[in-house]
Amino acid sequence: MPQPFVRLAFASVPGRTHIQAMLKFTPILLAILYALAMYRFSVWRTRKELDERSTELADPMLKAVTDRLAAALDLPRIRVHIYEIDPVNGLAAPDGRIFITRGFYRKFQNGEVSADEMGSVIAHELGHVALGHARRRMIDFSGQNALRTALAMLLSRFLPGIGVWIANGLTTLLTARMSRSDEYEADEYAAALLTKAGIGVAPQKSLFRKLEALTNKRGGAVPAWLMSHPKTEERIAALERLEAKWGT
Repeated sequence: MPQPFVRLAFASVPGRTHIQAMLKFTPILLAILYALAMYRFSVWRTRKELDERSTELADPMLKAVTDRLAAALDLPRIRVHIYEIDPVNGLAAPDGRIFITRGFYRKFQNGEVSADEMGSVIAHELGHVALGHARRRMIDFSGQNALRTALAMLLSRFLPGIGVWIANGLTTLLTARMSRSDEYEADEYAAALLTKAGIGVAPQKSLFRKLEALTNKRGGAVPAWLMSHPKTEERIAALERLEAKWGT
């Protein structure tokens, strides 16, 4: 005849509930570890890519502009690098380096973009560095993929079958909103820096009006709340509000 105390003893094995709790949350912990691993890998891969495909910019006209920005920041100089890819873009690396793409630099060489407009791009990327955006966003989408995976694993435990879809939607909305907020903040930083350097906000606004043609993109069909960058007219309007506030 089975002994009752045996069953009771088994049911009250010390630490059993803790083990069950750990097993329950293991997928979440694995997702967090995956996100951390992807973050480190993204940093390494980005640095390697930029090291291999970039050189320091040496352009007298642009140096005259960056020297003015450096003086406004009380720095000896501002280094800018050329990233050897064709798309028109500027970017800030997690390690604080500033890049403009070869495609963007060609636009300047061809006279499609002025030196002051290029200076506004550099000032904007300096803003991303100064405000901590560059390290947080990582440039590529590895961090977003890690977040998407973590959310999918968490939500799928409670919403089987649709958790992945919800995770994808939430990640897209969250990253787009964060990116737009960062862009506005970097625009404001650049506007303040350009004003202090005696260049003014006009080059920022004129470049924004050119960007769609320069990048061959049209944002009208995409809802503003899903775009990684704010709409052109909204960015210009924000700058004009700053000008009115500063009395410039």
